[in-house]
Amino acid sequence: MKRTFMITCIALLALALVMPAFAAGARQSGDDVVKIGIFQALSGSNGANGKAQNNGYEYAHSLNPTVNIGGKTYKVELVYADNQSNNAIAPSAAQTLVAQGVSMVLGSIGSGVSIAASDIFGDARIAYMGTTNTNPQVTLGNDHMFRLAFLDPFQGTVLAGLAKERFNAKKAYVLARQGDDYSVGLANYFMDAFGRANCVYEVFPEGTSDFSSYVATAKAQGADVFMSPTSSEAAALIIDQAHSQALGVPVLAGDTWDTVIILNAARGKNVNIFVTTFYQEGGSPEFDTGFKRWLNANPAALANNGGTDIIAASSAMGFDAYNVFLEALKKAGSTDSRRALEALRTVTLDGVTGRIAFNNTGDAIRDTAYVKQVIASTGAWQFVTVQRAN
Repeated sequence: MKRTFMITCIALLALALVMPAFAAGARQSGDDVVKIGIFQALSGSNGANGKAQNNGYEYAHSLNPTVNIGGKTYKVELVYADNQSNNAIAPSAAQTLVAQGVSMVLGSIGSGVSIAASDIFGDARIAYMGTTNTNPQVTLGNDHMFRLAFLDPFQGTVLAGLAKERFNAKKAYVLARQGDDYSVGLANYFMDAFGRANCVYEVFPEGTSDFSSYVATAKAQGADVFMSPTSSEAAALIIDQAHSQALGVPVLAGDTWDTVIILNAARGKNVNIFVTTFYQEGGSPEFDTGFKRWLNANPAALANNGGTDIIAASSAMGFDAYNVFLEALKKAGSTDSRRALEALRTVTLDGVTGRIAFNNTGDAIRDTAYVKQVIASTGAWQFVTVQRAN
């Protein structure tokens, strides 16, 4: 009886010693391995952009597959969950990462899915980096949410300034996807900056495949520019209609159009497309050369980049985000998610997309947008200008 009692006491004492590490939702990777979750849109309307962003994470991981944490070398394991570009699916995808004991999470193309999954990561006290999320609601009031991107109030102002100053636009047609936080948010910030009285605003439901009536309305209303912050999937269909109906005015869009899908859709067509984005190829020659070499040596990665080695800004941002997380783990001196979360707030890094530091809301201190134009005759990007916040 005494022996049984003693064994029970020892077991209870051991349990008491290990429980604090996992209390109140704290997460910790296993021995010699630190897990970083990749919460990404790998399918659905943002799937192509998500795969391109993942290339940035994976290239960075190929260069730095281990990290020294508290004097010990850990192997970094990437753990994936596909949110399918769907706000309703996002929470369950997030939960699969929490269940696998990730220390931090990188993701995702689409502000809406990040917002939808926020509470899952918040309850587990896991830091989440919405790498290219631009909607202010992603980090607002969420002390576990971070981003590298500029915000849509800035991006909308840049696009409105482009419309007025470069094209002398007096009337804008604005088209957003109904229920999409990114699309509707950026459309509204553009209209605020351009002047709502001078905008014609429409929304289309998810799953729309025929955009002929929207382009026809823009023409009938005499719009001087057509502004549409949508997924690349919808963008390709809009470009087809702009060409077939001879829209004849510039098409403006935000960062989600910075993808080879847009170049392919516009190639050989009578369209004039301008986008705002986070990185211009040539900004970091060392990164560009290494990333292109990696892409061309990796058939799967090249396919995920649309079969070309043209660099999307989301890939460069993904590269920086992964390295920011490694710095946070080093500063934390632990794989514990709570300690990594607190350390992330103070990380600074000279990345390929610029100097990285975070403000009190978890937003990167970023005041620069690149404007690029599609050269439809060749299917290539052409740098236009750099726009900085006043």
